[in-house]
Amino acid sequence: MSSTRSKELFFTIPGGTIHAKQWSPEDLRYNVPVVLLHDSLGSVGLWRDFPGKLSGRLRRTVFAYDRLGFGKSSARDALPGEAFVWEEADIYFPYIREALSLDRYVLFGHSVGGAMSIAIAANRTDCSAVITEAAQAFVEDVTVSGIQKAKKAFKDPEQIKRIEKWHGTKAQWVLRAWMDVWLSPEFASWSLEQRIGKVRCPLLAIHGDRDEFGSLAFPEFISKKAGGKSEMAILENCGHVPHRGRPQEVMDHVASFLDRHGID
Repeated sequence: MSSTRSKELFFTIPGGTIHAKQWSPEDLRYNVPVVLLHDSLGSVGLWRDFPGKLSGRLRRTVFAYDRLGFGKSSARDALPGEAFVWEEADIYFPYIREALSLDRYVLFGHSVGGAMSIAIAANRTDCSAVITEAAQAFVEDVTVSGIQKAKKAFKDPEQIKRIEKWHGTKAQWVLRAWMDVWLSPEFASWSLEQRIGKVRCPLLAIHGDRDEFGSLAFPEFISKKAGGKSEMAILENCGHVPHRGRPQEVMDHVASFLDRHGID
C-alpha cells in the first residue's frame, strides 16, 4: 500500500463554505479520483483513516467533503426537506465538482451518501463508476426501527458529545436532519426508483448482512435496477459501517471492481 499525503480545502458555494480534504498517493498510478459522500451523521473527520488507506490501496487521489450543515462546512438553519437526496445531487454536487476540478470521477457513498451517489450518476455522463456502501434504496421497516432506537440512545448527553466532537454547535441540527426527515410521513414513500435505472456507469453495491439500518433488499434493489453493469458484494457478519469494521475487505472489493471495469 502506497503512502499518502493530504491537504484540507475550503471553498465557497451558494449557501456557505464547504470543507473538503484531498488524499494523494506518493506513487499515483490512476487518473480518475474517488469522491466520498458521507452518511447522515457523517463528516470528513468521521471517515477517519479510511480515505488515506483507500488512496494508497487504489493509488488514486481521494476526496471527501462535508455537506452544508455538517463537519467544518457552514451551518444551515432550515432542516433538509424530503427531496434532500435529489437536491444534493442536482444543486450542490455540481459546485463541488467544479471546485475540485473533476473531469471524471468515481463516487463512493456510505449510507444516504450512497443514495446521493446514485442520484448524481443518474443525471451525469462524467461519472466513471459508483460504489455504494450500506446504501438505502427506499424506506424500510428496519430502517425506521434503527433510527427510532438511535433516537432513544441520543437522549444520553454522552452520545450528544460524540456528535459534537465532529459537528460542534451543529450537532443538534445534524441529528434532527437525520431523524426528523427519515421518520416523517412525507418521506415514507421515498425511493431510488425514479433514478436508479438512469445509472449507466458500472455500479458496485457493498452491504453487510447484519446492517442495522437496512436489509439485503437494498443492494438487491440497487444492483437489479441499475441501468448498466452492476454487482453486489455482501459482507458476512458485518453491520452498517463496513469501511470501519472490514476496511481491508471493502478496499479489496473496490480495487477489484475498478480494475475489472478498466477505470483508469
